Amino acid sequence: MKNIAILCVPFILYILSCKEDNNSIGNMVTGVDDNKAEVISVEVTGEEGKYYFSVGIKSPDRGCDQYADWWEVISEDGELLYRRILAHSHVNEQPFVRSGGSVPIKKDQIVYVRAHMNTSKYGDKVFKGNVNEGFTRSTLESEFANHLERTQPLPDGCAF
Repeated sequence: MKNIAILCVPFILYILSCKEDNNSIGNMVTGVDDNKAEVISVEVTGEEGKYYFSVGIKSPDRGCDQYADWWEVISEDGELLYRRILAHSHVNEQPFVRSGGSVPIKKDQIVYVRAHMNTSKYGDKVFKGNVNEGFTRSTLESEFANHLERTQPLPDGCAF
């Protein structure tokens, strides 16, 4: 009986140590905000002063009650350069890519591309860069230039 107890102690310690690891991983993941939209890709075509952006977005859409309602291109000082309104939710299409119209920027002008949710506003996972050198993942305070939420164009509803 004593031998069985001696063999069980290391096994119990192993199980407890695994439990600790799982909890610490769970705590790290808990910090992720799953109510925000995030930009996951940016592709640009066109010519200087008239670029066309295709933006990949991952968002926790549930229908018209919670969906990504636009993506936008803004300058480093918070000026709205272009906004692409998303007329409906993308519940069954995640992530999704939507292209936009002409964006009047120079090839070396640094801009941010960010997404907006109708419920939780701007997310902090954006892309930053310029046409000349490309765009990379970045973070931006979700409160940065949040006055743009009241700037036209704005959505006039949700189709589905």
